[in-house]
Amino acid sequence: MLQVGIVGLPNVGKSTLFKTLTKKQVDCENFPFCTIEPNVGVVEVPDARIQSLSTISGSQKLIGAAIEFVDIAGLVKGAHKGEGLGNKFLANIREVDMIVHVVRSFENADVHHVDGSVDPARDVEIVEIELAMADMASVEKRLEATRSKMKSGSSKDLELELSALEKLYAAVSDGRMANTAELTEDEEKQVVDLSLLTRKPILYVVNVDEDQANAQDWMSPLGPKRLAMPISVKVESEIMEMGSEEQEMFLTELGLASSGLDRLITKCYELLDLITYFTSGEKETRAWTIERGTKAPQAAGKIHTDFEKGFIRAEVISYEDYVAGNGEAGARDIGKLRVEGKEYVMQDGDVCHFRVST
Repeated sequence: MLQVGIVGLPNVGKSTLFKTLTKKQVDCENFPFCTIEPNVGVVEVPDARIQSLSTISGSQKLIGAAIEFVDIAGLVKGAHKGEGLGNKFLANIREVDMIVHVVRSFENADVHHVDGSVDPARDVEIVEIELAMADMASVEKRLEATRSKMKSGSSKDLELELSALEKLYAAVSDGRMANTAELTEDEEKQVVDLSLLTRKPILYVVNVDEDQANAQDWMSPLGPKRLAMPISVKVESEIMEMGSEEQEMFLTELGLASSGLDRLITKCYELLDLITYFTSGEKETRAWTIERGTKAPQAAGKIHTDFEKGFIRAEVISYEDYVAGNGEAGARDIGKLRVEGKEYVMQDGDVCHFRVST
């Protein structure tokens, strides 16, 4: 299961956001080999399609797509030198697939700011510089080793690795994020194992005052190059204490189609370039998470590794056609069931039945 790390300076609302998210935590028994630690929460990805499919199929059980959120220790200046919980922080964040960077924008005299004032742009730069400096140390070490190997004999892979490392070093040594370095696909492959912090996808959550929770004219204080969304963590925490009907009424009053938490979870799913396919029947309707571009045999392997090995074909109906036909039989009758082979690239919303040899 892919992980999203929640990071930020102390007292920005990071841990409150995590605690609010984990109130949406799913039953972990549905996800094999999933050990939940105190700072890890498995959260379901909002998707209305699964309920529609379940109703059509008369399913006894629903299992949605999910991702893990990890609450990572607060960062302070000098973390890359081991200040605060620096080493632990950096080690934990290297393990995640993407980062949610929480930035404080709300004013509250009772909540101390580590730098004495609220300044989102400044705070973002503090964290980004710490991450970039940590990346620079990793790149320097690898660059030295690669240059040493080159003295013993060059190869195409080593040349690609050296080129990638030099581009990355130029970025991070200048205080920039590693994701500003433009690498070719082949160069990327040579350094992906570095797990550079600032090369991961980053979504900035600006923790705003309550009156900005539904502001239609909100302008990000972080500039146009950072993907940011406003969330009032305080409001979201209050919403999660309400019953479902009360939640719906409250969101309607705010003029919101969904909660900030749901929008955050969905956006993380999108940034990780994930899509969902479904299996649906009387026993259960289930959403399966795959990376965009996954082919049918590998998608089948998500259900069981033997399904990929013994893959014969996939019987596929798009979600829209499944609903229009009121199920598999109806979709087949109107000619919307397709038989796809090993080269089929899965599409978001595919409802599938895999034929495999055992």
